[in-house]
Amino acid sequence: MPEVKISIGGREFEVACQAGEEHFLKSAAQLLDNEASVLSSQIGRLPAERMLLMAGLMLADKTAGLEEQMRALEAKLGAQEALIEEMRARPTPAPERVEVPVVPIEVTDTLAEMAARAESMAAAFEERLGVKDAI
Repeated sequence: MPEVKISIGGREFEVACQAGEEHFLKSAAQLLDNEASVLSSQIGRLPAERMLLMAGLMLADKTAGLEEQMRALEAKLGAQEALIEEMRARPTPAPERVEVPVVPIEVTDTLAEMAARAESMAAAFEERLGVKDAI
């Protein structure tokens, strides 16, 4: 069993752990050391037992808060998953029919014919004007 040297609140401790768990032990010790450092800066030097107790209680308080948040988020996630399943279970809505107005070809042909006549009349009118202007 490997022994890891950790520092909490400026004090050194040797702690045994399972092989391969050293990283987790160091991470946990760092969390405890962060809390102990806060205590030391606020209160000053404390006996090791009291410092560890207070730091542990502070971590437990934070953990309880995080667990409460996690429960609330899990409940919210459960509600969202239920809503998703409900929406998936609904039948597919019928496609909406959209009608697009189409101009009949006869109307287009008639408009083209009218435009051609108007152009012809305009040309004839311009031609007559040209004749009068010359006189």
